[in-house]
Amino acid sequence: MGRLQRTLSNISETSDTDNGRVAVVGGSIDYPNQPALVGRAALRTGTDHVRVLVPDPLYDPVAGSSPNLLVSPYDGDQFDQDAADDAVDSCEWADALVIGPGLVDADADAIRDVLERTDIPVVVDALAIEPALESDLSTAVLTPSGSEDDPIYEAYGSLEAFSEETGAVITLTGGVDEIVTAGERLENDTGTSALTVAGTGDTLAGITASLLGQEMERQEAAELGAWILGKSGELATAEYGPGVIATDVIECIPKTIR
Repeated sequence: MGRLQRTLSNISETSDTDNGRVAVVGGSIDYPNQPALVGRAALRTGTDHVRVLVPDPLYDPVAGSSPNLLVSPYDGDQFDQDAADDAVDSCEWADALVIGPGLVDADADAIRDVLERTDIPVVVDALAIEPALESDLSTAVLTPSGSEDDPIYEAYGSLEAFSEETGAVITLTGGVDEIVTAGERLENDTGTSALTVAGTGDTLAGITASLLGQEMERQEAAELGAWILGKSGELATAEYGPGVIATDVIECIPKTIR
């Protein structure tokens, strides 16, 4: 942890500098809160501004969830080509992008279009992972949980082969978090069983995107992101016990960084 601890110290010591902007594309009628959790986690990791792009029916609840988030709606309730154009506009404003949290029934071509038209670092999460496999992932960190890595295994046989062939970095959450990069697996040594609670995958995506937006290299952002999530989960568990929820973990991120 020595190298990552030094990086963590650098983050806490540069809080008075420009810490970047993160764009978040996600949400659906079935999963309205995921992009808000991502945005809150990015802000707690030090990002200066987060803009969340959501379907029009979600604008009011997401905008009302936190006065600290910038929220923009796109027409309709499905992420389509017109929404992709709006997402690309957000990427021109941002230093890093998260795409996928809660993004049910999205047009796969629209997701790929966003990835093809932006050159900022991207966290590809959840339901955006499968359509993203046909895109250039050399600037991407993928954050699958549960069975979300199944399409990668089906297409490439292993996460190691996938990382070698595409240049992608993967943070795989589970009993032991693993970072897969350049054909190798690295383990994260922080965490608690409480991190199986809903929303912690979104929290990880927000943390990782914040670090990318602060100009951290992808492997280091993936490693440190998993470490911050795990340590924040430990702090939240110590305070709240078995009733930990994702927002408790998010509120502990500044303590972890400090």
